[in-house]
Amino acid sequence: MYEPSVSPVNPMFVCLCLSGMNAAVRATVRVGLYTGAKVYFVHEGYQGLVDGGENIKLATWESVSMMLQLGGTVIGSARCMDFRAREGRMKAALNLVKLGITNLCVIGGDGSLTGANQFRTEWSTLLVDLVKAGKISDDEAKTSSHLNIVGMVGSIDNDFCGTDMTIGTDSALHRIIEVVDAITTTAQSHQRTFILEVMGRHCGYLALVTALACGADWVFIPEMPPDEGWEGHLCRRLADQRARGCRLNVIIVAEGAMGRDGKPIGSEDIKKLVEKNLGFDTRTTVLGHVQRGGTPSAFDRILGSRMGVEAVMALLEATPETPACVVSLSGNQAVRLPLIECVQVAANTSLFLLVLSRSFENNWNTYKMLAHINPPDSKSNINVAIVNVGAPCAGMNAAVRSAVRIGIIQGHNMLAVYDGFEGLAHGNVFLPSKYIEEISLTIAKLPHNMHVFFDTTCDRIKQSAAGTKRRVFIIETMGGYCGYLATMAGLAAGADAAYIYEDKFGIRDLEMNVEHLVQKMKTDVKRGLILRNENCNANYTTDFIFALYSEEGKGVFDCRKNILGHMQQGGTPTPFDRNFGTKMGSKAVLWLTDKLKEVYRHGRIFANTPDSACVLGMRKRALTFQPLAELIEQTDFEHRIPKTSWWLKLRPIMKILAKYNISLDTSEHAHMEHVIKKRVSMPAPLMKKHEEEVEEEEE
Repeated sequence: MYEPSVSPVNPMFVCLCLSGMNAAVRATVRVGLYTGAKVYFVHEGYQGLVDGGENIKLATWESVSMMLQLGGTVIGSARCMDFRAREGRMKAALNLVKLGITNLCVIGGDGSLTGANQFRTEWSTLLVDLVKAGKISDDEAKTSSHLNIVGMVGSIDNDFCGTDMTIGTDSALHRIIEVVDAITTTAQSHQRTFILEVMGRHCGYLALVTALACGADWVFIPEMPPDEGWEGHLCRRLADQRARGCRLNVIIVAEGAMGRDGKPIGSEDIKKLVEKNLGFDTRTTVLGHVQRGGTPSAFDRILGSRMGVEAVMALLEATPETPACVVSLSGNQAVRLPLIECVQVAANTSLFLLVLSRSFENNWNTYKMLAHINPPDSKSNINVAIVNVGAPCAGMNAAVRSAVRIGIIQGHNMLAVYDGFEGLAHGNVFLPSKYIEEISLTIAKLPHNMHVFFDTTCDRIKQSAAGTKRRVFIIETMGGYCGYLATMAGLAAGADAAYIYEDKFGIRDLEMNVEHLVQKMKTDVKRGLILRNENCNANYTTDFIFALYSEEGKGVFDCRKNILGHMQQGGTPTPFDRNFGTKMGSKAVLWLTDKLKEVYRHGRIFANTPDSACVLGMRKRALTFQPLAELIEQTDFEHRIPKTSWWLKLRPIMKILAKYNISLDTSEHAHMEHVIKKRVSMPAPLMKKHEEEVEEEEE
């Protein structure tokens, strides 16, 4: 348990410009201030650290307000050649010593973190040189004898080892999918082939997930160069799709894609191939830096906030013997990795000796299965029906498409049950196999991810409040009795409070929240945001809370309320929902296939064991199948929610970031783990090309 107190920790920040970074900066500043630390901004990245002066400024609570919805970084970033030289690093060390800063929080990609690792490694010798030069005293050198460093990874490429997702990647995927969806409509209308080139340097994550999310006909990524003769295979694939009645073809190309001979494969090369061999009307689109901008997604805001909190905790716990670490994400768990190991892997493996995350491998294996359907010659004699039950949610079409395709590949007869259980009761069961392409094309047409809906809606409401001072908005969210949406939306949008069923509250809590807003209106931040889950309390309704806040805030602030309703279930699904739904559908049918083989005996199926009925879901770091029988003890059936929820531990973070003086439970902080190196076989020409690139970079 951590209580707010005065602490000697003085974290400061070095940032590169990527979506979602502002959330990390905001969280680190506010949690640092919560601990009693002095927190400094370093403007313009390492260049500001070298130049010092006005580039290094004290941060305040208000200085990080209204920044969650902004892309890039509000404290700026810059390429810095000076920091690459020892003389530049000496200047940076001098600036830190003079300000008494011995804790550094670096937010950036592999280059930034490599620089941070070198800076820490040289720290003691830099101090010696500064003392010899008479620029610092022996006492100053003794006081600043050790430099603690914690890194947070910001990179749209998702190319850093040891983490499932880097800050900025999900936002970049949003930009890409928005373009893909727009292009798909025109491509269908004109029966065109579209080739989209996305960023990623030597990492194909963006291209791979985009291909998986949009059902692309082909994807070129650096990690997996196409086999010899790929040109003919690609053309046959596109021709087969057109013969089946598909009106468009989509090909995704990573900017670093290359063949097994080491030669680059670019979008224009592919266009010429398709036009020459097939005569298809073909267009190319190179997305470029549009992928790096825009409003950060809810996922990136929450990820940045969680990583910021974890970074401060790591600095608080650091000792001279503690290795510098990188905080990252594994599944839904925060982890810490030794900075030096991550840097070594980044420097020595780059493209060819990759530390592939499980999510990358799962994405690639799933795409390979789904991209090219080759039904077996013999049927399995197994009928599998797919039925959607309950309210509509994001990713359903992606899951159905994936399940149908995997089932066909397994030789099963795939059946679609229309209209849920009611349709099953009335016999509305059909064979969707012949409609497989139509299913593929409708992935992008059913419900939107609620996270994104909430962060954009709350952004607009807060912006409205910013234009009119002393205003508090009260928003009712859906979710039944589950407060996940209200909590995560509150964390992503910077809410002052989020009322949910799982976290009981009473009139005293409401009074405290009103008084908190009254005090807030005395600062420079004269706006408020309150979220309420629809079933959080039968008596403290949205109307009641609105009336209470309006009455108690009279003369200080006025209130507005908004009940979002079923708007939350509309729109198009996000990249995460499409990707997650696709992998869930695939994994479910493969599990079902294996289970049926186990229980099939003498022409009959004996499904009478507890594990014959399971729920598939994410638990900590992996997708797992859990028997329904086990879930009985873990479920509140009356309210249709789990008895325990991992995300409830994030609620104190939301309150601390809103400046409530509460305790923070640190008993389950992230522990230091190690990077596992996994070699990926690559052709000799590619390895030679990589070695040449490394030599050029070193020169």
